[in-house]
Amino acid sequence: MKKIEDGQYIAICKERNALAAAMNGHAAVFPEARCTIANGQAVFKRDGTMVWSCNAAYAEANFNLKPIA
Repeated sequence: MKKIEDGQYIAICKERNALAAAMNGHAAVFPEARCTIANGQAVFKRDGTMVWSCNAAYAEANFNLKPIA
């Protein structure tokens, strides 16, 4: 599996509703949040405030990551 590149992304939850996101521990990110990936870590922010973090591989597997141009 190719490692995701460091950069800025919009992370979109794969869960279809807030309850499912909460059950998977993704409530702070639902439905989407800005995500910065650097050095194998993913940091999720809303309105400039960090709301959650995880490793980059977990983020790639559990969120749809759309690069910000």
